[in-house]
Amino acid sequence: MDKNQGKTGGVKGYFPKSHVHVMGFSTLLCFSFGYLWYVFSGTSSKVSDTTRRCDVLMMTPWFAPIVWEGTYNSEILNEQFRQRNDTVGLTVFAIKKYVVFLKTFLETAETYFMVGHRVNYYIFTDRPEEVPKVALKEGRNIVVLQVQNYPRWQEISMRRMEMLSYFSQQRFINEVSYLVCMDVDMKFNDQVGVEILSDLFGTLHPAFYAAERRSFTYERRPASQAYVPSDEGDFYYMGSIFGGTVMEVYKLTKKCHEAIMVDKANGIEAIWQEESHLNKYFLYHKPTKILSPEYMWDDNLGRPEILKKRRFLAVPKNHAAIRNK
Repeated sequence: MDKNQGKTGGVKGYFPKSHVHVMGFSTLLCFSFGYLWYVFSGTSSKVSDTTRRCDVLMMTPWFAPIVWEGTYNSEILNEQFRQRNDTVGLTVFAIKKYVVFLKTFLETAETYFMVGHRVNYYIFTDRPEEVPKVALKEGRNIVVLQVQNYPRWQEISMRRMEMLSYFSQQRFINEVSYLVCMDVDMKFNDQVGVEILSDLFGTLHPAFYAAERRSFTYERRPASQAYVPSDEGDFYYMGSIFGGTVMEVYKLTKKCHEAIMVDKANGIEAIWQEESHLNKYFLYHKPTKILSPEYMWDDNLGRPEILKKRRFLAVPKNHAAIRNK
């Protein structure tokens, strides 16, 4: 995470579609949406009052749950997932000097990511010999996928969609049920489990989760395939963590890659590269679940009271020292 650091929308909070204050809106709908949350998240029984939060928006206008601490029962969800006997794939790109972040990423993932479940770590890198040796728990594997690098970090960033699309169709579909796509210059700081999984999920950007829609940094040039009109948009999503079933991730990444290539042919690069195309995709292909900023946080933004957990954190870094190296 690095592209929009410091551009906070404050903590006052607005529901961007209609500019309704989030706190008031979520309070009004807390009880009516609470039951729907329990049903949709598989926690309609054995749920205590502690799972009800009226200080956050828990449901989108299209009835997709927004995952916050205190809105799900992890014991029930873990047991349901074990019965399905599924494997989760976690994809990460460690290109050029970004390979230095792998050790911390993998070690903290072994502590906090999908604990007790089978995981394949798919590491895309141009430096396979530098992938660190990390002790893994039973049922968890590291798969190194060698790929080429590109001169510009922006190009590397955008090419991720191409590689994810290709490997989803050629390999992942036969090996895992879900894909979680993450940035490598991060570390796990708390539990990230099966509560995040859905057909298609995105993550609220930590700098914009409480902002008005007009401040979202969508691509605003109509000539770009990532263009979002000023009167459209639900939320602003972070490109650092998204995912879903392999087929849904394939459709997302294929569409984004095709759009990126059209822009490239026309001499255009979206303002935030693949993140801009991701936001365009989510506008017209609504996520079935949304992760709160707990799942993508930067401590430079402070620690608002609404944030009960900081599950996935940006690692402090010198961008000039690692980009294009």
